[in-house]
Amino acid sequence: MASFHKLKEVLMLAFDWILYSAGAADTCQVTVTQPRFQEADYSMHTVLLTCAFSAAGCSSSSPNVLWFRFLANEHEDLCTPGCTDHQKYKVHLLSENNISLQINDLTVDDNAVYICGIAFSNSGSPRSKQTGDGTVLTKTAEKQNSNGKLIFMIIASSLLFLYSTTVFTFFVVYKKISSGRKIFQAIAQELQKQRYAEHCRQPDDLEDDTVYQNR
Repeated sequence: MASFHKLKEVLMLAFDWILYSAGAADTCQVTVTQPRFQEADYSMHTVLLTCAFSAAGCSSSSPNVLWFRFLANEHEDLCTPGCTDHQKYKVHLLSENNISLQINDLTVDDNAVYICGIAFSNSGSPRSKQTGDGTVLTKTAEKQNSNGKLIFMIIASSLLFLYSTTVFTFFVVYKKISSGRKIFQAIAQELQKQRYAEHCRQPDDLEDDTVYQNR
């Protein structure tokens, strides 16, 4: 009986070795991490979602990178590993253990939860295929920036009002100055006329005085 148990143990070790060599019972363990949230401004047209992973006991071959997204009532396979829309989505290898998903032509319709997956296809370990917790992407709508536009309009209106007030004040002052000049000119002309009239009367007065003295 003891020899049977020893033989069984040897057979199990041999079986485990065969499975390990075939990749069915290796120790590959993958861990995937993603940022929980990422916000994109309404003016942005492209965004990069990052994903980092670590692999322990896995082969040196490059893993398959997969991206999924979850909407309100459905999920979509974006890159598994080939992307469904190569113009919209692109996968980049940032470094040995860091990848990213590039999303082009970004709109508010792209708001969703994006999940990154790493899979060592040549490994049979249950831990060789893992996904992250997902990144919640939110692109702000342009209407949410209406406060900035309102402030800009208020400032522009204020500047226009100040400009109009300045022009109007300058016009009023100019009219007053012009009116004062006209009054001054009229007074000067009137004085000049009076002086001319007095100058014209002086010979008659002198003649009258001379006649009176002779008499």
